[in-house]
Amino acid sequence: MTDNNISQFENLSPFELKDKLIDAAKSVPDRLLLDAGRGNPNFLATLPRRAFLRLGDFAIEEAERAYSYLDAGFGGIPNGQGMVERFDTFARDNSNTVGISFLQRAMSYAQDRLGINKQDFLHEFVLAFLGCNYPVPPRMLTHAETIVKEYICREMYGSMPLSQDFDLFATEGGTASMTYSFHTLFTNGLLAKGDKIALMTPIFTPYLEIPELEEYELDVVEVRLNEETWQLDDSEVDKLADPAIKLLCVVNPANPASVRLSNESLDKIARLVENKRQDLFIITDDVYGTFSDDFISLFAKCSYNTMCVYSFSKYFGATGWRLGTTAIHHKNVFDDAIQSLPESKLKSLDQRYQTLLPNPRELRFIDRMVADSRNVALNHTAGLSLPQQVQMALFSLSCLMDSAEVYKSACKRIIRERYNTLYKNIGVIPEHSDESVDYYTLLDLDILGVKMYGQEFVDWFKTNNKGKGFLFRLAEQTGVILLPGKGFDVIHGSARVSLANLTHYEYELIGRETRKVLDEYYTDYLESKK
Repeated sequence: MTDNNISQFENLSPFELKDKLIDAAKSVPDRLLLDAGRGNPNFLATLPRRAFLRLGDFAIEEAERAYSYLDAGFGGIPNGQGMVERFDTFARDNSNTVGISFLQRAMSYAQDRLGINKQDFLHEFVLAFLGCNYPVPPRMLTHAETIVKEYICREMYGSMPLSQDFDLFATEGGTASMTYSFHTLFTNGLLAKGDKIALMTPIFTPYLEIPELEEYELDVVEVRLNEETWQLDDSEVDKLADPAIKLLCVVNPANPASVRLSNESLDKIARLVENKRQDLFIITDDVYGTFSDDFISLFAKCSYNTMCVYSFSKYFGATGWRLGTTAIHHKNVFDDAIQSLPESKLKSLDQRYQTLLPNPRELRFIDRMVADSRNVALNHTAGLSLPQQVQMALFSLSCLMDSAEVYKSACKRIIRERYNTLYKNIGVIPEHSDESVDYYTLLDLDILGVKMYGQEFVDWFKTNNKGKGFLFRLAEQTGVILLPGKGFDVIHGSARVSLANLTHYEYELIGRETRKVLDEYYTDYLESKK
């Protein structure tokens, strides 16, 4: 493909560009397609899924106890009376079935560690699996919230003192959390068109694209990570001292760099917020935090200011389940900012939410998100599907009960082995820091080029704009699909490789094929010097 043809795709999102690269890769029939462009993992948590199915078997039996005199296939809503005893019998009769012991341990754990009565736990989960009622409360089921809150607390606070003084809103994946949060910030006057927001870049592409939408038209200030360390320099943090900046959006660990913010970087932000910007809104998207060692979220460091978005999609291999949460502390900047709005705006909001509370001003920001997700009028039918909430809680319990962190160790090991394999087959020594997560890796063409061929080659590569066609040449000649770092606002010429969605052998091939194409560029460079 010529440079002129490639130019037409310059403004595409990297995820849309991926489809064009796939088309280029398919130009050779029957060739193996090596698509490392998207972060959908090819591993998943099986035990909590088996537990979900076994819970379903029991729930159906409970439903069939009612109206049993009618034709088969007709059941009723279980009332819960005697349910624990019947489950014990069910468990004994199915003791060899994988998933049953998990449910028994989960009930025991919930009662002993979380104070949830077994009867209440089982009744809520049986009804939720059956999906026979509307979500009540609509924000999240009571016991499901307690369980997921414990999981979020354990994963986001690291070595810091734990706190459960926050609420959760169960959403249709992390993407829904992003959508709902921006919508409610605007609806409640906490953001307005033309306002300044800060993005910690490079960042997941939608955070770059959402502020540009017609309904938002936000003025973006970039707080750039140092692309050598992927940490924050003081000069970048100081940008947040500008009182005109209303919101900071963070993805931590970073996407595409897949490096977590160090304690030093977190402390820099926390000090600035505490000393100069106690009014700053922060959204931290921590979907990859569970792959990190010793992860601490801004949600823990700046609890008053920070809303946490977490998705279960990557860690549990559950992108199709659409499971996410929004977490906000009880004492938070969002609620306080609403109370400080001009009286005219408060009266307008009173009218918007007047059908929900006698005094609408008591409605918290997180509950406004729930209402706004259904245009307020349908607040009573809001909430994530109840079977989805069950699976989310079972995912959470699987990690809470895994005291040896067997699953977590396996997740980390598989992606880090792929990381090492990729770089060894490219022909360079893999580097790793304490903050590295390795769910993705950026092939920095500047760094790789210097290591393999020298600075003069890199200068030639950049001067002649060779990076423009690199991904298409790679796709057309080898069938390898990578995403451009530029699409995530990376400055240096680079390509993002997902280390989650292919086999170990396929990463060997990607490494070799990438080296092969780079060698061809080097040959072109040598020819140009003759």
